[in-house]
Amino acid sequence: MDTGPFLSDDRDHEVILCFRGLRFLSVAIERSVLAGYDPGPHYCEMLGLPGHLPDHTAPIRDRLSRLAIEELQQRAQAAERELYNLGITFTLYSGTTSIDRILPFDVIPRVISPDNWRTIESGVVQRIKALNLFLHDIYHEQKILKDGIVPKDLVLGNPTYRPEMVGVDVPLDTYIHICGTDIVRDDTGQFLVLEDNGRTPSGVSYVVENRRMMLRAFPDLTDRVALRPVSDYGPRLQEALMEVAPQGGDDAEVVLLSPGAYNSAYFEHVFLAREMGVPLVEGQDLFVGENDRVYMKTTSGPLPVEVIYRRINDDFLDPEAFRPDSALGVHGLMRAYRTGKVTLANAVGTGPADDKAVYAYVPRIIKYYLGEEAILPNVETNICREDEGLTYTLDNLEKLVVKPVAESGGYGITVCPKASQAEIAACREKLLADPRNYISQPMVNLSVCPTLIGDTVEPRHVDLRPFIVTGRESWVLPGGLTRVALPRGSIVVNSSQGGGTKDTWVLE
Repeated sequence: MDTGPFLSDDRDHEVILCFRGLRFLSVAIERSVLAGYDPGPHYCEMLGLPGHLPDHTAPIRDRLSRLAIEELQQRAQAAERELYNLGITFTLYSGTTSIDRILPFDVIPRVISPDNWRTIESGVVQRIKALNLFLHDIYHEQKILKDGIVPKDLVLGNPTYRPEMVGVDVPLDTYIHICGTDIVRDDTGQFLVLEDNGRTPSGVSYVVENRRMMLRAFPDLTDRVALRPVSDYGPRLQEALMEVAPQGGDDAEVVLLSPGAYNSAYFEHVFLAREMGVPLVEGQDLFVGENDRVYMKTTSGPLPVEVIYRRINDDFLDPEAFRPDSALGVHGLMRAYRTGKVTLANAVGTGPADDKAVYAYVPRIIKYYLGEEAILPNVETNICREDEGLTYTLDNLEKLVVKPVAESGGYGITVCPKASQAEIAACREKLLADPRNYISQPMVNLSVCPTLIGDTVEPRHVDLRPFIVTGRESWVLPGGLTRVALPRGSIVVNSSQGGGTKDTWVLE
């Protein structure tokens, strides 16, 4: 058997169990991991299309077929305990309560071939290049608006458009330094972009920690596999942030600005600061001096700060410029930013680039600035602020997914093909009351991955969020966050809606 980038022995009915470097005796398999697994009518990331098993997953399929389901369960439970002990959690908010819980981790990896990864990588780099050009344009000459490629009021009337950024030049014309682009795969195996996240995208910490967990808990699955590494994300990010410092150079002081321990992604803030080797600060730790420079308070006195990787939304960033009731930001930060004394990553005002209505125009944005067709197509999108889009949506509501343009995390979405009549009626009322706030899309038959559910392996829908880091050039973390919708039949993969994650293997 050709194992491609894997190296493996080939035994039909035995498994060599390895855990934390220990090798155990071969045992007969009564019920292997993939026995009885049926992806149904969906494209499967492990099995491909019916009758067309992908070559690049053959070795991992072979290894899983020689692993008992009971052994997989035991290791999954051990991994879950370790995640809890390491504090790798996600805060779930519901009403007036908040719950710290482990982000569910499924131990069966998603495997991506080198050819597929090249398509994804080139597609997201193309996309981020065009979006940075778009942001520079809308805050300067606004040529794309004057030429009618994107409706003027869709951008200038957008609540995330910041007039304070008009005429402000940012280093290297890079506005989106960290982007998470959500990609799905349809029932033919084609990759489609679902949305861009160019404000404060989260989830990269789980990419790195998932890999570390797999290497510890499943050395027999990962042994002699030519995997692209993900452990260098922190140094790569720090390098890119130094490139966009006001004066550039390797001695720029970089800090990570967090809203604090009560934020749902606080674990990630701690993780990223540690991986980059930079201070983790809150608003109270910084101040703007009389010379419009930003300083960090230290026991040795004020220390100048050149770059702030901020995980605080625009509204709360500077109470002097935005919300005066914000206790999270830094007074005068926008003054320092506008005068070029400090770099903010991501830039203020990137919201229009990841607005769900503007998203529909991204293929045209790519064509306008780059003269190229989009490598990764969008999911077909109806803009309900336009009469044609609203009419089509109302006439075909039962077949569509309706999304509010200003929400994230899966909130406010109505998956009409799976909704009750009462939920569809409520969705219709919201559309009629405020059509500008909604888009609609056909329900994509998302690809599935084999997923451990209790004592069996079942298909569950997945998406992929690769992370793109941009300084002088763009670099894509090889793999990204595979999110999995754990409830049977669900297509909502967001962690806030009960989704989990998988390790994503990109093969050399």
